[in-house]
Order: sequence, then structure tokens, then C-alpha cells
Amino acid sequence: MRITAVTCVKNEGPFLLEWIAFNRLIGVTDFLFYSNDCSDGTDRLLDALAARGLVQHLPNPAQGRNYQMEALKDARKQAVVKQADWIWIADVDEFLNIHTGDHSIPALIAACGDPQAISVNFQFFANGGIERFEDRPVIEQFDLSHNPDIWCGELAIEVKTLVRQDFPLRYYGAHRPFLRRDLPAEERPLWTDASGRQVQHRFVMASTPRRIRRFRAKDSRAFATLNHYALRSLDSYLVKTDRGDVNRENRAFDDTYWRERNDGAYQDQSIRRYLPALQAALTELKSDPEIKALHDKAVASHEAHRDALLQRPDIAAMRDQLRAAHPLPPQEAELLTRLGLAS
Repeated sequence: MRITAVTCVKNEGPFLLEWIAFNRLIGVTDFLFYSNDCSDGTDRLLDALAARGLVQHLPNPAQGRNYQMEALKDARKQAVVKQADWIWIADVDEFLNIHTGDHSIPALIAACGDPQAISVNFQFFANGGIERFEDRPVIEQFDLSHNPDIWCGELAIEVKTLVRQDFPLRYYGAHRPFLRRDLPAEERPLWTDASGRQVQHRFVMASTPRRIRRFRAKDSRAFATLNHYALRSLDSYLVKTDRGDVNRENRAFDDTYWRERNDGAYQDQSIRRYLPALQAALTELKSDPEIKALHDKAVASHEAHRDALLQRPDIAAMRDQLRAAHPLPPQEAELLTRLGLAS
């Protein structure tokens, strides 16, 4: 089974090897990376990996518009996507945590009955009070999250989607595929959640804005969860805020984004089942002197960027603001205030 992961990156150099090694462990066979405007050596590391046949790397084709959607449009033309049995579109801070069989994507597909698409709910992992960036696996460092069934008071939580090659595709979205226009009802795909249940008709048809990329998480995660490490360490978050992101040009992250994803009420260490194999895979990748040197340069660049940012009064103030931020997401804090329960 050929499974191609497609992703867009900008200044993710310190985190690339972990993400690639992890996805290879769970069954990804091919990688298509698009990069833009990298200053930390991400592009050079990807070029070196591509030269060894481990990934394919292309410059992002966007012309000052939506980086991710332009890349996904281009990806459909690439042989590594056209020849895949399954396509997995995800970001480098997202890790598919599979709870069934041998904890691989093929096991997830089998558990769900070999549908044409599988949408897996996010679980957002909190910063957990970790300030300093460390060059060791993200999945080892962060183990606190919100209640997996509820996020910011919402029962419907966003998803990412594995897509089989024969899906009746109009276009790939970042979170889910969209059906061809005027598709007859009898040709609509078998599309499940991560418990193997057919997803709601309103989600399949993207019939309302609220149901385009989310559905109820409770009872939808028996076979897999998508661990999303959007914050990582405070150091890395500060670098991220300066970078913007690959999805939209000049997008910034603020206190609200941090607080919504920094709910550490629930501990989940299940993804650590992969750690021994991941550590071995990382050791193997870094046994190549050039790969290790490029990784180390990206780490040094990340740390130097943090140090330079903290010389700026606005970034130092942001750091202090995040340290002192309310421990509850804004929506929950507002509800407690309305109920007269805020302390």
C-alpha cells in the first residue's frame, strides 16, 4: 500500500526529522513537501532528504495568496500523489495516533472497513508550562490536553482526512476533500470517522459552514486521534508568531490562539507507544553526517531566532503575557463569568 503525505512548511527545520520518522513508522511510504520563504535551513534539509530519495520537495507555487490551497491544487498533478493508494494531508505539528491493531495507517483503514475517506478528530496538546525549546521528540515532551470530547465548550472538533485514490474528488481541502459537483447519490463515498462509522450527511456535503471541517468528537475516536501540538514550547511559539504560517500570508497568532490550545486538564500519553521505534529511526536518519549537520543548523537557527526576538520589547511583553495568561480558554472563562462562578 502506497500512502503519500502532503504538507506545507515554513521554518520547521528542527521538527522535520521527527515528523518524517514518525509517519514512516505508521505506514507513510512517500512524502511531498512544499516550502516557502525559509530562513532556518528547512529547504536545505528537505533538499538533502530528497537527494536520498526519502522525500520529494518543491517550492510552494503560491503567488502571494493562500499557500496551502495553492500547494494542494498543484499536488494533484504530481506523480507521487497520483500513484498513491491513499493521501494524507497534514501539518508538521500533527501526529496521527492510532489505537488499533499494530498502530499503523493500514490497521486504521482495515478497522474502519476500507472506506474511501477517514476523518480523524483533533486533540490539541497544551504547552504544559514548558518554556525552553529542547531538541527531542515533541510527542515525548507534551502530554496534557483538553478533554478529547470537548474543546473550548464545543462538542464538534475539527478533523483531518485520509483520502483513498478513488474518492470522487472535486478538490483537496486542508481538512477534508470535497465531492465532485452534481455527484449522484449512489456514487457518494463510504466516508467514516475514526470509529469506522459513516460520517454525517451534512459533513459529507459540506452543507453548512459549521459542518465543513468538524463533527462531534465523542465516540468518533475509537481507532485514532490526531494529536495536534500547535503550541510546543513557549520558545517555539514565539518563533511561530513571528513567522506567521504556511496557510495564509501575514497571518499572526495572538493570545486567543494560545489560550484556546493551552487547556491542560487531561493527560494522554498513549502516543508514547511509538517512542522506542521513533528514537531508533531518528538515530538512523542522523547517522548520515550531512542530514545531522543540517538538522543541527536548523536547531541552532531556531534558538538564535528566539534569542533575537526576545531582545524586542514587544516579543518580551508577549512572552510575559503568555506566561500570565488565564488557564482556561476565553470561551470557558466567559461562561464562568456569566454564571457568576469566576474567581
